[in-house]
Amino acid sequence: MNLRHIEIFHCVYVNGSVSAAARALNVSQPSVSKMLRHAESLLGFQLFRRTNGGLVPTDDAHALFAEVREIQDRVHALREAGQNLRRGTGGTLRISALPSLALDAVPTAVAQFLRSHANVKFDLQTVHHDDLLRKLHERETDIAIAYQVPPAAPIEQRWLGEGELVVLYREQDMPDAPPCIELDRLRGQRFISLAASGPTGRLFTEELKRLNVELDEVVSARTFYIAAALVRQGAGMTVVDSFTAQACLTPGLSMRPLKPRVTFDIHAMSLLNRPLAALATEFLKTLKRVLDAP
Repeated sequence: MNLRHIEIFHCVYVNGSVSAAARALNVSQPSVSKMLRHAESLLGFQLFRRTNGGLVPTDDAHALFAEVREIQDRVHALREAGQNLRRGTGGTLRISALPSLALDAVPTAVAQFLRSHANVKFDLQTVHHDDLLRKLHERETDIAIAYQVPPAAPIEQRWLGEGELVVLYREQDMPDAPPCIELDRLRGQRFISLAASGPTGRLFTEELKRLNVELDEVVSARTFYIAAALVRQGAGMTVVDSFTAQACLTPGLSMRPLKPRVTFDIHAMSLLNRPLAALATEFLKTLKRVLDAP
């Protein structure tokens, strides 16, 4: 069956008769009947039983429709995307971002972008550094927002800004906290480690080694959100990225930058053989403004 056969079968199945399908497709009844017979001939089984009340789908037709419906939905989406691109007013942006950025920064940018691009649709998902390349290569996403660019990968990168590591703590645990905190001040405090959490975890571990500081690590967490939840419950304090800390702040919690500052870059990545559309480039400008905001 080709796409025309599928379209005819789908329309007859949904509308219940050849005449109704012909009207919906704006074609003649004989052409619909001919294509339907041709489809049945190719398949080797009957799709509809002809009765006085019209056409009744066979069991085989019911089974086939489940597959055909998905194809028709994709064809419809393709047509809609083509129309949007022709008008230059729509389209779908598939964005993957690290969980730390997906909690607040990316949603803020999306909300701002939709105010001036009402017809744009977004497909948003989170991605971890280890999974970034796979999502791009398998076309699960068009843009990945992360902190570290995979080395020697066929990727185009765009610098969006920077973040920094901060101490997240309960105010009652450090009521006299200075504006910036030296890591040495955290000695003797119950500490929630994120050494295994990816590039920023490794960045913090390197800073500890550089300063020759050892902390009292009571818990090792794999995600920044777990670490933030542990801080909130009084298990200790932690060092996370500024975006996670800002999003997780609740009454009684505070954040302070490190002294000296420990910063990292934020990149937008896409495949070299799949250049970003103008719409995606425009969105990245909005995201950059959000990341730059104090």
